[in-house]
Amino acid sequence: MNLVFATHNSNKLSEIQALMPNTIILKSLSDINCNEDIIEDAKTIAGNAMLKAKYVKENYTYDCFADDTGLEIEALNGEPGIYSARYAGEQRNSKDNMNKVLEKLKGKKNRNAKFKTVIALILNEKEYTFEGICKGTIIEEPRGDRGFGYDPIFQPEGYGQTFAEFSMELKGKISHRGKAVEKLLNFLHSI
Repeated sequence: MNLVFATHNSNKLSEIQALMPNTIILKSLSDINCNEDIIEDAKTIAGNAMLKAKYVKENYTYDCFADDTGLEIEALNGEPGIYSARYAGEQRNSKDNMNKVLEKLKGKKNRNAKFKTVIALILNEKEYTFEGICKGTIIEEPRGDRGFGYDPIFQPEGYGQTFAEFSMELKGKISHRGKAVEKLLNFLHSI
């Protein structure tokens, strides 16, 4: 089976490829010569994922899936949420985003957070969504040099390390994205 993963993010692509079986040939947006920045202006994570998948299907005709992820922090009323990638500005700088979160959490005892990923799949003209959630806490300062985005400040429940300290294999098993991909793969194996 050939599927397009609607992303320009090489880190996401690597994570997803590591989880895919050999029976699925994964193509990126670059592989299909889609160099546009797909507009994500939906009001929800699921809506943004579906916008990206629909854009590829409508403009390039490939069956595809897209994901969108948000970090939701209790003490910040769910922020950054759908604005996670550009929380500190349109430059989409991970370090700036982390610094903004840490600054807003200064002095707050409640550091509970969750990552939520929604994968939108368009296959044979039908639409499907798969959600993965990983709960944890925001630590006081970044730790680790693996992963990307908010990984250095997110410590999942039950672990003493941040995602940026995990191997890609372990992160893939317990992360929000890993859980959503597992649901996607279970679905693909069932059809």
